[in-house]
Amino acid sequence: MAKPNKKGPVRTIDIFCANCSQPLFKYRKGGKGALVKCFVERIVKNHTNDNLHCPQCEQEFARSTLIRGTPALKFVGGKVRFK
Repeated sequence: MAKPNKKGPVRTIDIFCANCSQPLFKYRKGGKGALVKCFVERIVKNHTNDNLHCPQCEQEFARSTLIRGTPALKFVGGKVRFK
């Protein structure tokens, strides 16, 4: 399978913890669909310590994985929201 485009989309979104509304990431998202995964190379600004837990409430919101050979985070359903 093809790797995701490194330059990626131009549009950025802010990702927040659904539990405490703490900002987690600023991310370059492509498309109009739901936020299911996030490629690590597209993260513009990271507000977390380990990419998997919220820095304020310590809730796990993602799991680390490889998608098409590229490091990514798969979000746990209902744990994050974005604008």
